Amino acid sequence: MMIKLKLTTSTSLVLLLFSFSSSAQDVTFYQAWQSLLTNNDGLAAERASVEQAQYKQDATGALNFPSLTLSANYTRLDDDVTVSPSDLADSTSLGASALTQAFDGMLTSTLMEKDVFTSSIRAIWPIFTGGRISAAQDIAKAKSEEAQYLLAMKQQGKFEDLSKYYFGVVLAQQVLTTRQEVEQGLKEHLDHAIKMEQQGQIARVQRLQAETAYDKAKVDTKKAQRDVEIAQMALTHLIKSPTLVEPSTHLFINKSLPPMQAFLDKTLQDYPGLNILAAKEKQANGLVEVEKGKYYPEVYVYGNYNVYQDDTLVGKTTPDWLVGVGVSIPLLDNSGRSEKVGAAHTAIKKVGYLRAQAKQDLSLLVEKTYREANQALEEYQGLASSISMAQENIQLQKKAFSQGIATSLDVVDAELYLNSIKTQRSAAAYQYVLSLSRLLAVSSEVDSFNQYQQYQGLEVQ
Repeated sequence: MMIKLKLTTSTSLVLLLFSFSSSAQDVTFYQAWQSLLTNNDGLAAERASVEQAQYKQDATGALNFPSLTLSANYTRLDDDVTVSPSDLADSTSLGASALTQAFDGMLTSTLMEKDVFTSSIRAIWPIFTGGRISAAQDIAKAKSEEAQYLLAMKQQGKFEDLSKYYFGVVLAQQVLTTRQEVEQGLKEHLDHAIKMEQQGQIARVQRLQAETAYDKAKVDTKKAQRDVEIAQMALTHLIKSPTLVEPSTHLFINKSLPPMQAFLDKTLQDYPGLNILAAKEKQANGLVEVEKGKYYPEVYVYGNYNVYQDDTLVGKTTPDWLVGVGVSIPLLDNSGRSEKVGAAHTAIKKVGYLRAQAKQDLSLLVEKTYREANQALEEYQGLASSISMAQENIQLQKKAFSQGIATSLDVVDAELYLNSIKTQRSAAAYQYVLSLSRLLAVSSEVDSFNQYQQYQGLEVQ
C-alpha cells in the first residue's frame, strides 16, 4: 500500500508539472509580487470591500439633500360626501328653517365622490437633526478607511507568503545543487575505491562503504529534486502563473540592518492594524454623537404640490401647493438612548485597550524578528570559515585514503560534513530574507525590499 501511494503521488506530481508549459519562465521577485497583487482572489475580494465601503460613504452625502416623493392614492368611500342648505344652516348660528329645508332637494351639492383619486409631490428637507447626519457621515468615512487598512494588512500578509514561497524555491534549488555536488564527489570516491580494491590496496568492505554512501547520495538528490518541483508548483499556483515559475532572484544577505528602533517607530506609526483600531474608534465616537442627537429636536422644511385632484368641490377648493416648517421634539423614547450612549463610550474604551495591547504585541514582534534576522546574519557569516575548512578536509581525507591512512568512511564523512555546512548556510540566508520581509511588512516598508535586495544585498550563490 505504501509503494502504491508513493507511486500515485509521484505520478500526480508529474502530471501537474506537465500541465504547465514545458519551458519554465524566469520571474524576478518583483515580477512575482506584481503578479500576486494582480491575480490573487483574496486581495481582489478586499479591494471589492473597499469599493463597497466607498459607495456607502458616498451614499451618506445624500442625507444633506431633501427627499422628494411622488405619490398617488385611490380611496373608496361608502357614499358620496354631500351638503344641503339645511346642513349649512345647521352649521351656523341661524339654524335650519322651513325655507332651507324646502331647498334641500334642489340645491344639494356633492363635495366629494365616493371614488377618490389624488396625486401629489411631497418634499421634506431636514435642516437640523442634532448632528445625526454628520455623525452618520463620519461613521461611513471611518468604515471606508477601515476597509482600506484591511486591504493593506492583507497585502502585507501576502508579501510574507510570497517571500516564503519564492525564496523557498531558491533554497530548495541550492540544496539540490549541494546534493548533486555530494553525489558527484561520492561517485568519484567510489570509482577510486573500486580501482584500489582491484589493486588489492583496500578491503572489499571499504569499497562497499563507498558504494552505499553513493547510493544514498543519489536517493537524497532525487528527493531534493522533488522538493524543488513541489516548491515551484506551489509558487506557480500562488501567483497564478500560466507557466512554471523559475525564480531569477537569488537569496541575499546585508552587511547589517538599520537600528531596531527605526523599524519599531515606523511600525507603531503606520501599521494598518493600529489604523484599523483608530477607524473603529472614530465609528464609536460617531455612534455617541448619533445617540446624543436623539435628545435634540428635529427641524425640517416640507412642501407639497397637488398634481391631480378629482373634479369635485373639495378638489377645486383645495390649494395646489403648500410649504411649511416642522419641529419634532422627542418627549419619551423607548429605544434606550442613554444605554446606547453608554455602550458607545464602552466601545471607545475597548478600542483603547486593544490599541495598547496591539502596540505591546507589535513591539515584541519587531524585536523578536529583528533579533532573528541578526542571528541569521551571524550564522551565515560565521559558517564561512567552516566551509573553507570542510573543503580542505575533503582533500586531506582523499589523499589520506589513497595512501591507506584514512578509511572510506572518513572520506564520506568529510563530504557529508561539507554538505551540511552549505545547507545550513543557505538556510541561514533564507531565514534572514524571511525575517527581513516580516520587518518590512509590519513597518509598511514593502516597497523598500528592492533596495535591500538589489542595491545593498550580497547575493548568496
